[in-house]
Amino acid sequence: MSQLAVTVIGPDRPGIIADVTEALVGTGVNLEDSTMTLLRGHFAMMIVCSGPFDEVKSALEPLRGELVITVRIMGPEHEHAPIGPSYLLSVHGADRPGIVAAVTRMIASAGGTITDLATRLSGELYVLTAEVEIPPTAELAWLDRALEITAEELGVGVTLRPTESDDL
Repeated sequence: MSQLAVTVIGPDRPGIIADVTEALVGTGVNLEDSTMTLLRGHFAMMIVCSGPFDEVKSALEPLRGELVITVRIMGPEHEHAPIGPSYLLSVHGADRPGIVAAVTRMIASAGGTITDLATRLSGELYVLTAEVEIPPTAELAWLDRALEITAEELGVGVTLRPTESDDL
């Protein structure tokens, strides 16, 4: 058994999740981690599972064509050791190129890491939400100010607040 990464992308339709997961369970695979979402009318799925590579690839073959499917063997599992407390980052404002790059660069500059990030465009409104971990040694006042300056340059609003246990 190998640890596998399976990605599925294609136009949304009812039954994609059922079709993919039924094909996987037929090979004895158990889903370990997964994320599934709609992106501009296209379905996107990422799955980490353990199973027989060749059988998994063959089981998903009938779904190819309508869906772009990749299966790859992952290396050894790397446990994520939190680098510090969790924070929720939110950004909202008029859509423009560079929002994700600029805001995530500020998090990285403080030594932070992003554990989850999602963006949505609704008309002209762009919304980014992220769960980030900031090391205890980071200068939070500096990061808050850097995010504020970056947001002003981009013409967006930004907030960074500690994660409450019920936020997760």
